[in-house]
Amino acid sequence: MNLHNPILPGFHPDPCICRRGEDYYIACSSFEWFPAVPIYHSRDMKHWGLYSHAITDPAVADLSRLPSAKGIWAPCLTYCQEEGLFYLVYGVMHSMNARYFDIDNFVITAPDPAGPWSEPVYLHSAGFDASTLHDADGRKWVVSLEWETRTGYQKPGGICLVEYNPKKRAIVGYPKRIWMGGTRRGCLEAPHLTRRGEYYYLMCAEGGTGYNHCVTMARSKSVWGPYEGDPENPILTAAPGDPDELANTDHLKPNYYNPASYLQKCGHGSYVETSLGETYLVHLCARPFLPELRCTLGRETAMQKMVWTEDGWLRLEGGGNLAKEFCPGSLLPDAPERSLPGLDDFDSPQLGIQYYAPRIDPRSFTDLESRPGWLRMRGQESPCSLNRVSLLARKLTSLHATVTTRMEFTPEVYQHSAGLMLYYDNMNFLCLRKYYSQTVGGSALSVVAVEDGQKTDCPGSRTPVPEGPVYLRLVVDGRESRFLWSMDGAEYRPIGPAFDTSKLSDEYSQYGEFTGTFVGIAAADRLLHQKTADFDFFDYQEADWPGCRVDG
Repeated sequence: MNLHNPILPGFHPDPCICRRGEDYYIACSSFEWFPAVPIYHSRDMKHWGLYSHAITDPAVADLSRLPSAKGIWAPCLTYCQEEGLFYLVYGVMHSMNARYFDIDNFVITAPDPAGPWSEPVYLHSAGFDASTLHDADGRKWVVSLEWETRTGYQKPGGICLVEYNPKKRAIVGYPKRIWMGGTRRGCLEAPHLTRRGEYYYLMCAEGGTGYNHCVTMARSKSVWGPYEGDPENPILTAAPGDPDELANTDHLKPNYYNPASYLQKCGHGSYVETSLGETYLVHLCARPFLPELRCTLGRETAMQKMVWTEDGWLRLEGGGNLAKEFCPGSLLPDAPERSLPGLDDFDSPQLGIQYYAPRIDPRSFTDLESRPGWLRMRGQESPCSLNRVSLLARKLTSLHATVTTRMEFTPEVYQHSAGLMLYYDNMNFLCLRKYYSQTVGGSALSVVAVEDGQKTDCPGSRTPVPEGPVYLRLVVDGRESRFLWSMDGAEYRPIGPAFDTSKLSDEYSQYGEFTGTFVGIAAADRLLHQKTADFDFFDYQEADWPGCRVDG
Protein backbone atom coordinates (compact mmCIF):
# COMPACT_ATOMS: atom_id res chain seq x y z
CA MET A 1 0.00 0.00 0.00
CA ASN A 2 1.38 3.37 -1.03
CA LEU A 3 0.45 6.43 0.99
CA HIS A 4 -0.50 9.55 -0.95
CA ASN A 5 1.04 12.64 0.61
CA PRO A 6 0.16 14.66 2.53
CA ILE A 7 -0.94 12.17 5.19
CA LEU A 8 -2.40 15.01 7.29
CA PRO A 9 -3.86 17.53 4.82
CA GLY A 10 -4.66 21.08 5.79
CA PHE A 11 -3.14 23.08 8.64
CA HIS A 12 -0.73 20.51 10.20
CA PRO A 13 2.75 22.07 10.35
CA ASP A 14 5.94 21.14 12.21
CA PRO A 15 5.15 17.44 12.82
CA CYS A 16 6.98 15.49 15.51
CA ILE A 17 6.57 11.71 15.61
CA CYS A 18 7.22 9.25 18.43
CA ARG A 19 6.44 5.66 19.39
CA ARG A 20 5.36 3.76 22.48
CA GLY A 21 5.31 0.04 21.81
CA GLU A 22 2.89 -0.51 18.94
CA ASP A 23 1.39 2.97 19.12
CA TYR A 24 2.63 5.92 17.04
CA TYR A 25 1.84 9.57 17.63
CA ILE A 26 2.31 12.82 15.69
CA ALA A 27 2.06 16.24 17.33
CA CYS A 28 1.73 19.44 15.27
CA SER A 29 1.89 23.18 15.83
CA SER A 30 -1.33 25.04 16.56
CA PHE A 31 -0.25 28.73 16.88
CA GLU A 32 -3.19 30.90 18.07
CA TRP A 33 -5.80 28.13 17.85
CA PHE A 34 -7.34 26.42 20.89
CA PRO A 35 -7.36 23.66 22.05
CA ALA A 36 -3.65 23.53 21.36
CA VAL A 37 -1.22 20.90 20.04
CA PRO A 38 -3.29 18.31 18.15
CA ILE A 39 -1.95 14.77 18.56
CA TYR A 40 -2.68 12.06 15.99
CA HIS A 41 -2.49 8.30 16.60
CA SER A 42 -1.79 5.26 14.44
CA ARG A 43 -0.98 1.59 14.98
CA ASP A 44 -0.01 0.85 11.39
CA MET A 45 1.70 4.07 10.20
CA LYS A 46 -0.88 4.23 7.42
CA HIS A 47 -4.11 5.34 9.08
CA TRP A 48 -4.07 8.38 11.35
CA GLY A 49 -6.82 9.65 13.62
CA LEU A 50 -7.04 12.77 15.78
CA TYR A 51 -6.42 11.40 19.28
CA SER A 52 -6.23 14.33 21.65
CA HIS A 53 -4.99 17.85 22.30
CA ALA A 54 -2.20 18.36 24.79
CA ILE A 55 -3.40 21.77 26.01
CA THR A 56 -7.11 21.99 26.81
CA ASP A 57 -6.96 24.37 29.79
CA PRO A 58 -6.62 28.03 28.74
CA ALA A 59 -4.92 28.76 32.06
CA VAL A 60 -1.98 26.61 30.90
CA ALA A 61 -1.36 28.68 27.77
CA ASP A 62 -2.87 32.17 27.58
CA LEU A 63 -3.20 32.91 23.86
CA SER A 64 -5.55 35.89 24.17
CA ARG A 65 -4.57 39.04 22.31
CA LEU A 66 -1.72 37.32 20.48
CA PRO A 67 -1.44 38.27 16.79
CA SER A 68 -1.97 35.65 14.13
CA ALA A 69 0.82 33.07 13.83
CA LYS A 70 2.00 33.62 17.40
CA GLY A 71 1.12 31.18 20.16
CA ILE A 72 2.14 27.51 20.27
CA TRP A 73 5.14 26.75 18.05
CA ALA A 74 6.74 23.43 17.10
CA PRO A 75 5.85 20.95 19.86
CA CYS A 76 8.18 18.01 20.44
CA LEU A 77 6.50 14.81 21.64
CA THR A 78 8.76 12.06 23.03
CA TYR A 79 8.26 8.96 25.17
CA CYS A 80 10.52 8.03 28.09
CA GLN A 81 10.19 4.28 28.55
CA GLU A 82 12.00 4.21 31.89
CA GLU A 83 9.48 6.62 33.42
CA GLY A 84 6.46 5.50 31.43
CA LEU A 85 5.81 9.13 30.56
CA PHE A 86 5.29 11.20 27.45
CA TYR A 87 7.13 14.51 27.40
CA LEU A 88 5.83 17.44 25.39
CA VAL A 89 8.12 20.42 24.93
CA TYR A 90 6.51 23.47 23.33
CA GLY A 91 7.08 27.18 22.97
CA VAL A 92 4.65 30.08 23.33
CA MET A 93 5.71 32.78 20.89
CA HIS A 94 4.59 36.16 22.20
CA SER A 95 6.20 38.62 19.80
CA MET A 96 8.44 38.86 16.75
CA ASN A 97 8.69 42.63 16.90
CA ALA A 98 12.07 44.00 15.73
CA ARG A 99 12.97 40.31 15.20
CA TYR A 100 13.54 39.71 18.90
CA PHE A 101 11.35 36.57 18.88
CA ASP A 102 10.16 36.61 22.49
CA ILE A 103 9.24 33.02 23.33
CA ASP A 104 8.88 30.96 26.50
CA ASN A 105 9.56 27.21 26.33
CA PHE A 106 7.83 24.71 28.60
CA VAL A 107 7.65 20.96 29.23
CA ILE A 108 4.65 18.92 30.36
CA THR A 109 4.32 15.17 30.97
CA ALA A 110 1.55 12.57 30.88
CA PRO A 111 1.23 8.77 31.05
CA ASP A 112 -0.78 8.93 27.82
CA PRO A 113 -1.22 11.63 25.16
CA ALA A 114 -4.91 11.74 26.10
CA GLY A 115 -3.82 13.19 29.43
CA PRO A 116 -4.05 14.28 32.09
CA TRP A 117 -0.98 16.42 31.44
CA SER A 118 1.11 17.88 34.24
CA GLU A 119 1.45 21.53 35.08
CA PRO A 120 3.94 23.19 32.71
CA VAL A 121 7.56 23.61 33.77
CA TYR A 122 9.37 26.63 32.35
CA LEU A 123 12.60 25.72 30.55
CA HIS A 124 14.06 28.88 29.00
CA SER A 125 13.50 31.63 26.45
CA ALA A 126 16.71 31.16 24.45
CA GLY A 127 14.89 30.51 21.19
CA PHE A 128 12.24 28.41 19.50
CA ASP A 129 11.63 24.83 18.32
CA ALA A 130 12.83 23.30 21.60
CA SER A 131 13.10 19.52 21.64
CA THR A 132 14.19 16.89 24.15
CA LEU A 133 16.24 13.65 24.21
CA HIS A 134 16.01 11.00 26.93
CA ASP A 135 19.55 9.62 26.97
CA ALA A 136 20.53 6.04 27.71
CA ASP A 137 22.13 7.07 31.00
CA GLY A 138 18.95 8.71 32.26
CA ARG A 139 19.99 12.30 31.56
CA LYS A 140 17.77 14.61 29.55
CA TRP A 141 18.87 17.14 26.97
CA VAL A 142 17.06 20.07 25.40
CA VAL A 143 18.05 21.52 22.03
CA SER A 144 16.59 24.63 20.43
CA LEU A 145 17.44 27.37 18.01
CA GLU A 146 19.13 30.12 20.01
CA TRP A 147 17.79 33.23 18.31
CA GLU A 148 20.49 35.74 17.33
CA THR A 149 19.72 39.44 17.86
CA ARG A 150 23.22 40.92 17.63
CA THR A 151 24.35 42.94 14.64
CA GLY A 152 27.01 41.29 12.52
CA TYR A 153 26.28 37.71 13.62
CA GLN A 154 24.90 34.91 11.45
CA LYS A 155 21.11 34.96 11.47
CA PRO A 156 18.94 33.53 12.75
CA GLY A 157 21.42 31.88 15.13
CA GLY A 158 22.71 28.46 16.13
CA ILE A 159 21.43 25.28 17.70
CA CYS A 160 22.02 25.28 21.44
CA LEU A 161 22.02 22.46 24.01
CA VAL A 162 21.30 22.39 27.74
CA GLU A 163 20.67 19.62 30.25
CA TYR A 164 17.29 19.35 31.95
CA ASN A 165 17.01 18.02 35.51
CA PRO A 166 13.50 16.57 35.99
CA LYS A 167 13.89 16.31 39.77
CA LYS A 168 14.78 20.00 40.13
CA ARG A 169 12.38 20.87 37.28
CA ALA A 170 14.94 23.21 35.79
CA ILE A 171 17.73 23.36 33.23
CA VAL A 172 21.34 22.98 34.34
CA GLY A 173 23.33 26.11 33.52
CA TYR A 174 22.97 28.15 30.34
CA PRO A 175 22.38 26.71 26.86
CA LYS A 176 25.53 26.39 24.74
CA ARG A 177 25.76 26.46 20.95
CA ILE A 178 26.67 23.17 19.31
CA TRP A 179 25.82 23.54 15.59
CA MET A 180 25.55 26.29 12.98
CA GLY A 181 23.98 24.29 10.15
CA GLY A 182 24.81 21.78 7.44
CA THR A 183 24.16 23.94 4.36
CA ARG A 184 24.44 27.57 3.32
CA ARG A 185 20.67 27.93 2.95
CA GLY A 186 20.46 29.80 6.25
CA CYS A 187 17.44 30.07 8.55
CA LEU A 188 18.55 27.16 10.74
CA GLU A 189 15.77 25.82 13.01
CA ALA A 190 13.72 22.78 14.12
CA PRO A 191 16.38 20.68 15.90
CA HIS A 192 15.57 17.14 17.03
CA LEU A 193 18.25 15.23 18.95
CA THR A 194 18.22 11.42 18.88
CA ARG A 195 20.69 8.66 19.73
CA ARG A 196 21.36 5.63 17.58
CA GLY A 197 24.28 3.31 18.23
CA GLU A 198 27.39 5.29 19.09
CA TYR A 199 26.16 8.54 17.57
CA TYR A 200 24.00 11.43 18.62
CA TYR A 201 22.06 12.62 15.57
CA LEU A 202 20.93 16.21 15.18
CA MET A 203 18.14 16.64 12.62
CA CYS A 204 17.41 20.25 11.68
CA ALA A 205 15.56 22.35 9.13
CA GLU A 206 17.26 24.99 7.01
CA GLY A 207 16.39 27.41 4.23
CA GLY A 208 13.37 29.04 5.89
CA THR A 209 9.94 27.48 6.21
CA GLY A 210 9.08 28.36 2.62
CA TYR A 211 10.13 27.22 -0.83
CA ASN A 212 13.81 26.64 0.06
CA HIS A 213 12.98 24.56 3.13
CA CYS A 214 14.86 21.32 3.77
CA VAL A 215 15.88 18.69 6.32
CA THR A 216 19.55 18.35 7.27
CA MET A 217 21.48 16.01 9.54
CA ALA A 218 24.62 16.07 11.68
CA ARG A 219 26.12 13.62 14.15
CA SER A 220 28.63 13.33 16.96
CA LYS A 221 29.87 10.71 19.42
CA SER A 222 29.50 13.30 22.19
CA VAL A 223 26.28 15.10 22.90
CA TRP A 224 28.25 18.35 23.11
CA GLY A 225 29.90 17.77 19.76
CA PRO A 226 31.73 18.56 17.65
CA TYR A 227 29.06 17.62 15.12
CA GLU A 228 29.84 16.63 11.55
CA GLY A 229 27.34 17.39 8.83
CA ASP A 230 25.95 14.74 6.52
CA PRO A 231 28.10 14.96 3.37
CA GLU A 232 24.91 14.81 1.26
CA ASN A 233 22.96 17.53 3.10
CA PRO A 234 20.13 18.30 2.65
CA ILE A 235 18.68 14.82 3.02
CA LEU A 236 15.14 15.97 2.10
CA THR A 237 13.81 18.99 0.22
CA ALA A 238 11.64 20.14 -2.67
CA ALA A 239 14.32 22.56 -3.90
CA PRO A 240 17.51 20.91 -5.15
CA GLY A 241 20.95 22.49 -5.00
CA ASP A 242 22.81 24.28 -2.23
CA PRO A 243 22.37 28.03 -2.71
CA ASP A 244 24.16 30.56 -0.52
CA GLU A 245 21.32 32.23 1.40
CA LEU A 246 22.97 32.81 4.78
CA ALA A 247 22.30 36.53 4.55
CA ASN A 248 18.66 36.14 3.43
CA THR A 249 16.27 36.08 6.39
CA ASP A 250 13.11 35.87 4.26
CA HIS A 251 11.47 32.60 5.23
CA LEU A 252 9.30 32.23 2.10
CA LYS A 253 11.88 32.51 -0.73
CA PRO A 254 9.31 31.96 -3.53
CA ASN A 255 12.07 31.97 -6.17
CA TYR A 256 12.92 28.41 -5.09
CA TYR A 257 9.58 26.96 -6.14
CA ASN A 258 10.33 23.71 -8.00
CA PRO A 259 7.77 22.92 -10.74
CA ALA A 260 9.08 19.34 -10.91
CA SER A 261 7.96 18.59 -7.34
CA TYR A 262 4.38 17.82 -6.31
CA LEU A 263 5.13 18.81 -2.71
CA GLN A 264 6.65 22.20 -1.85
CA LYS A 265 8.21 23.75 1.29
CA CYS A 266 9.45 20.33 2.42
CA GLY A 267 11.37 20.48 5.69
CA HIS A 268 11.05 20.49 9.50
CA GLY A 269 11.26 16.73 9.92
CA SER A 270 11.20 14.10 12.64
CA TYR A 271 11.77 10.35 12.29
CA VAL A 272 10.72 7.15 14.01
CA GLU A 273 11.65 3.48 13.75
CA THR A 274 8.79 0.99 13.75
CA SER A 275 8.68 -2.28 15.66
CA LEU A 276 9.61 -3.98 12.36
CA GLY A 277 12.79 -1.92 12.02
CA GLU A 278 11.39 0.39 9.32
CA THR A 279 12.31 4.08 9.42
CA TYR A 280 9.87 6.84 8.51
CA LEU A 281 10.31 10.59 8.40
CA VAL A 282 7.40 13.00 8.80
CA HIS A 283 7.88 16.55 7.55
CA LEU A 284 5.91 19.63 6.69
CA CYS A 285 5.01 20.43 3.10
CA ALA A 286 2.60 22.59 1.12
CA ARG A 287 0.65 22.52 -2.15
CA PRO A 288 0.29 25.97 -3.73
CA PHE A 289 -2.09 27.49 -6.19
CA LEU A 290 -0.22 28.32 -9.40
CA PRO A 291 1.08 30.68 -10.57
CA GLU A 292 0.51 32.76 -7.43
CA LEU A 293 2.28 30.27 -5.12
CA ARG A 294 -0.40 30.65 -2.46
CA CYS A 295 -1.03 27.80 -0.03
CA THR A 296 -4.60 28.16 1.23
CA LEU A 297 -4.54 24.85 3.09
CA GLY A 298 -1.40 25.95 4.92
CA ARG A 299 1.57 23.78 5.75
CA GLU A 300 0.65 20.10 5.84
CA THR A 301 2.26 16.87 7.07
CA ALA A 302 3.83 14.33 4.70
CA MET A 303 5.72 11.08 5.29
CA GLN A 304 8.73 9.47 3.61
CA LYS A 305 10.22 5.97 3.86
CA MET A 306 13.89 6.17 4.87
CA VAL A 307 16.84 3.80 5.10
CA TRP A 308 20.11 3.89 7.03
CA THR A 309 23.31 3.54 5.04
CA GLU A 310 26.17 1.26 6.07
CA ASP A 311 28.14 4.28 7.22
CA GLY A 312 25.29 5.51 9.41
CA TRP A 313 23.47 8.23 7.49
CA LEU A 314 19.75 8.55 6.81
CA ARG A 315 18.54 8.48 3.18
CA LEU A 316 15.30 8.46 1.23
CA GLU A 317 14.41 4.94 0.14
CA GLY A 318 15.00 4.82 -3.58
CA GLY A 319 17.70 7.51 -3.49
CA GLY A 320 17.83 11.23 -4.02
CA ASN A 321 16.59 13.89 -1.67
CA LEU A 322 13.42 15.20 -3.33
CA ALA A 323 10.27 14.63 -1.29
CA LYS A 324 7.93 12.16 -2.95
CA GLU A 325 4.21 12.30 -3.60
CA PHE A 326 3.81 8.61 -2.77
CA CYS A 327 5.32 6.83 0.23
CA PRO A 328 5.62 3.04 0.59
CA GLY A 329 3.37 1.94 3.44
CA SER A 330 4.62 0.12 6.49
CA LEU A 331 4.38 -3.67 6.72
CA LEU A 332 2.63 -3.31 10.06
CA PRO A 333 -0.85 -4.94 10.08
CA ASP A 334 -3.62 -2.61 8.96
CA ALA A 335 -5.40 -0.85 11.81
CA PRO A 336 -7.92 1.72 10.54
CA GLU A 337 -8.51 4.79 12.66
CA ARG A 338 -11.81 6.54 13.22
CA SER A 339 -12.08 9.51 10.86
CA LEU A 340 -13.54 12.86 11.84
CA PRO A 341 -17.29 13.04 11.15
CA GLY A 342 -18.47 15.19 8.27
CA LEU A 343 -21.91 15.84 9.75
CA ASP A 344 -22.30 16.98 13.35
CA ASP A 345 -25.95 17.23 14.39
CA PHE A 346 -24.98 18.51 17.85
CA ASP A 347 -26.73 15.66 19.66
CA SER A 348 -23.65 14.97 21.80
CA PRO A 349 -23.33 16.72 25.19
CA GLN A 350 -19.71 17.58 24.34
CA LEU A 351 -18.06 19.43 21.49
CA GLY A 352 -16.44 17.24 18.86
CA ILE A 353 -12.66 16.89 18.91
CA GLN A 354 -12.49 18.51 15.45
CA TYR A 355 -13.43 22.01 16.65
CA TYR A 356 -11.19 24.97 17.45
CA ALA A 357 -11.51 28.64 18.29
CA PRO A 358 -8.98 31.44 17.84
CA ARG A 359 -7.17 32.12 21.13
CA ILE A 360 -9.87 31.01 23.58
CA ASP A 361 -11.60 27.83 24.71
CA PRO A 362 -14.63 27.20 22.45
CA ARG A 363 -16.47 25.77 25.46
CA SER A 364 -16.53 29.28 26.93
CA PHE A 365 -19.08 30.51 24.37
CA THR A 366 -20.95 27.35 23.30
CA ASP A 367 -23.83 25.54 24.98
CA LEU A 368 -25.09 22.07 24.01
CA GLU A 369 -27.57 21.66 26.88
CA SER A 370 -30.05 24.56 26.76
CA ARG A 371 -31.61 23.39 23.49
CA PRO A 372 -31.00 19.66 22.98
CA GLY A 373 -29.95 18.82 19.43
CA TRP A 374 -28.76 22.36 18.80
CA LEU A 375 -25.57 24.27 19.58
CA ARG A 376 -26.22 27.64 21.18
CA MET A 377 -23.46 30.18 20.62
CA ARG A 378 -23.08 33.38 22.61
CA GLY A 379 -21.87 36.29 20.56
CA GLN A 380 -18.87 38.32 21.65
CA GLU A 381 -16.45 40.58 19.78
CA SER A 382 -16.03 41.02 16.03
CA PRO A 383 -14.08 38.41 14.04
CA CYS A 384 -11.31 41.02 13.67
CA SER A 385 -10.63 41.05 17.40
CA LEU A 386 -7.55 39.49 18.98
CA ASN A 387 -9.40 38.92 22.21
CA ARG A 388 -12.73 37.06 22.53
CA VAL A 389 -14.21 35.88 19.24
CA SER A 390 -17.07 33.37 19.08
CA LEU A 391 -15.95 31.28 16.13
CA LEU A 392 -16.30 27.50 16.22
CA ALA A 393 -14.23 26.17 13.33
CA ARG A 394 -12.58 23.12 11.84
CA LYS A 395 -9.63 22.87 9.48
CA LEU A 396 -10.19 23.09 5.74
CA THR A 397 -8.48 19.94 4.48
CA SER A 398 -9.53 20.03 0.83
CA LEU A 399 -10.03 22.76 -1.73
CA HIS A 400 -13.19 21.07 -2.93
CA ALA A 401 -15.64 21.15 -0.04
CA THR A 402 -19.25 22.01 0.74
CA VAL A 403 -20.09 23.36 4.20
CA THR A 404 -23.71 23.72 5.35
CA THR A 405 -25.42 24.77 8.56
CA ARG A 406 -28.98 25.52 9.72
CA MET A 407 -29.21 28.55 11.98
CA GLU A 408 -31.96 30.18 14.02
CA PHE A 409 -31.12 33.72 15.07
CA THR A 410 -33.13 36.90 15.64
CA PRO A 411 -30.88 39.97 15.65
CA GLU A 412 -32.28 43.07 17.36
CA VAL A 413 -29.62 45.73 16.74
CA TYR A 414 -27.01 46.15 14.05
CA GLN A 415 -24.29 44.94 16.44
CA HIS A 416 -25.88 41.47 16.40
CA SER A 417 -24.78 39.04 13.68
CA ALA A 418 -24.21 35.32 13.18
CA GLY A 419 -23.41 33.03 10.29
CA LEU A 420 -20.99 30.91 8.32
CA MET A 421 -17.31 31.75 7.81
CA LEU A 422 -14.28 30.92 5.68
CA TYR A 423 -11.48 32.15 7.93
CA TYR A 424 -7.73 32.48 7.58
CA ASP A 425 -7.09 34.94 10.40
CA ASN A 426 -8.64 37.98 12.08
CA MET A 427 -7.57 40.18 9.15
CA ASN A 428 -8.62 37.85 6.31
CA PHE A 429 -11.99 36.09 6.21
CA LEU A 430 -15.35 35.78 4.43
CA CYS A 431 -18.69 35.63 6.21
CA LEU A 432 -22.28 35.00 5.20
CA ARG A 433 -24.13 36.57 8.12
CA LYS A 434 -27.63 37.26 9.33
CA TYR A 435 -27.90 40.65 10.98
CA TYR A 436 -30.31 43.44 11.83
CA SER A 437 -30.60 45.85 8.90
CA GLN A 438 -31.89 49.30 9.74
CA THR A 439 -32.48 49.88 6.04
CA VAL A 440 -34.66 46.78 5.74
CA GLY A 441 -36.19 47.29 9.16
CA GLY A 442 -35.54 43.70 10.20
CA SER A 443 -33.38 40.68 9.59
CA ALA A 444 -31.28 40.37 6.46
CA LEU A 445 -28.47 38.29 5.03
CA SER A 446 -25.32 39.79 3.55
CA VAL A 447 -21.75 38.80 2.74
CA VAL A 448 -18.84 40.54 4.43
CA ALA A 449 -15.26 40.21 3.21
CA VAL A 450 -12.21 41.32 5.21
CA GLU A 451 -8.97 41.41 3.22
CA ASP A 452 -5.79 42.48 5.00
CA GLY A 453 -7.90 44.31 7.56
CA GLN A 454 -10.07 46.16 5.02
CA LYS A 455 -13.79 45.38 5.47
CA THR A 456 -16.17 45.26 2.50
CA ASP A 457 -19.94 44.82 2.69
CA CYS A 458 -20.37 43.13 -0.66
CA PRO A 459 -22.62 45.30 -2.90
CA GLY A 460 -25.94 43.78 -3.78
CA SER A 461 -25.72 40.95 -1.27
CA ARG A 462 -28.17 42.39 1.28
CA THR A 463 -31.24 40.15 1.24
CA PRO A 464 -34.25 40.46 3.60
CA VAL A 465 -35.22 37.14 5.18
CA PRO A 466 -38.19 36.10 7.35
CA GLU A 467 -37.67 35.00 10.92
CA GLY A 468 -37.11 31.33 11.60
CA PRO A 469 -34.34 28.90 10.70
CA VAL A 470 -32.25 29.61 7.60
CA TYR A 471 -29.79 27.36 5.82
CA LEU A 472 -26.34 28.76 5.01
CA ARG A 473 -23.89 27.12 2.63
CA LEU A 474 -20.30 27.65 1.52
CA VAL A 475 -18.93 25.94 -1.60
CA VAL A 476 -15.15 25.87 -2.01
CA ASP A 477 -14.40 24.81 -5.58
CA GLY A 478 -10.67 25.18 -6.12
CA ARG A 479 -9.75 28.81 -6.48
CA GLU A 480 -13.41 29.94 -6.41
CA SER A 481 -15.50 30.13 -3.23
CA ARG A 482 -19.08 31.34 -2.95
CA PHE A 483 -22.00 31.42 -0.49
CA LEU A 484 -25.60 30.26 -0.90
CA TRP A 485 -28.71 30.30 1.30
CA SER A 486 -32.04 28.56 1.58
CA MET A 487 -35.18 28.65 3.71
CA ASP A 488 -36.12 24.99 3.17
CA GLY A 489 -32.76 23.25 2.75
CA ALA A 490 -33.70 22.11 -0.74
CA GLU A 491 -33.52 25.13 -3.03
CA TYR A 492 -30.37 27.21 -2.55
CA ARG A 493 -29.81 30.68 -3.96
CA PRO A 494 -26.36 32.25 -4.49
CA ILE A 495 -25.59 35.39 -2.52
CA GLY A 496 -22.67 37.75 -3.02
CA PRO A 497 -19.83 37.40 -5.52
CA ALA A 498 -17.41 34.55 -6.11
CA PHE A 499 -14.19 34.96 -4.13
CA ASP A 500 -10.59 34.04 -4.91
CA THR A 501 -9.81 31.22 -2.45
CA SER A 502 -6.07 31.62 -2.95
CA LYS A 503 -6.07 34.95 -1.11
CA LEU A 504 -6.67 33.09 2.14
CA SER A 505 -3.04 32.10 2.49
CA ASP A 506 0.29 32.91 4.13
CA GLU A 507 1.62 34.24 0.87
CA TYR A 508 -1.18 36.72 0.22
CA SER A 509 -1.89 37.86 3.74
CA GLN A 510 -0.08 40.99 4.84
CA TYR A 511 -0.33 40.10 8.53
CA GLY A 512 -0.48 36.31 8.84
CA GLU A 513 2.12 33.58 8.61
CA PHE A 514 2.46 29.84 9.15
CA THR A 515 -1.19 28.83 9.67
CA GLY A 516 -4.02 27.69 7.37
CA THR A 517 -7.68 28.17 6.49
CA PHE A 518 -10.67 27.13 8.61
CA VAL A 519 -14.43 26.90 8.05
CA GLY A 520 -16.86 27.53 10.87
CA ILE A 521 -19.92 29.08 12.45
CA ALA A 522 -19.76 32.37 14.31
CA ALA A 523 -21.77 34.84 16.34
CA ALA A 524 -21.13 38.40 17.45
CA ASP A 525 -22.80 40.70 19.95
CA ARG A 526 -20.71 43.84 19.89
CA LEU A 527 -23.06 45.56 22.32
CA LEU A 528 -23.48 43.38 25.43
CA HIS A 529 -21.78 40.03 24.56
CA GLN A 530 -25.02 38.22 25.44
CA LYS A 531 -27.04 37.59 22.26
CA THR A 532 -27.13 33.95 21.18
CA ALA A 533 -27.56 32.08 17.90
CA ASP A 534 -28.68 28.46 17.62
CA PHE A 535 -27.22 26.00 15.09
CA ASP A 536 -29.00 22.75 14.27
CA PHE A 537 -26.03 21.05 12.58
CA PHE A 538 -22.69 21.66 10.93
CA ASP A 539 -21.95 19.60 7.83
CA TYR A 540 -18.48 19.52 6.25
CA GLN A 541 -18.21 17.38 3.12
CA GLU A 542 -15.14 17.04 0.92
CA ALA A 543 -15.76 16.48 -2.75
CA ASP A 544 -12.44 14.73 -3.30
CA TRP A 545 -10.00 12.58 -1.38
CA PRO A 546 -7.46 14.40 0.81
CA GLY A 547 -4.42 13.62 -1.30
CA CYS A 548 -5.65 15.35 -4.44
CA ARG A 549 -3.65 18.01 -6.22
CA VAL A 550 -4.59 21.60 -5.50
CA ASP A 551 -2.65 23.42 -8.21
CA GLY A 552 -4.44 24.85 -11.20
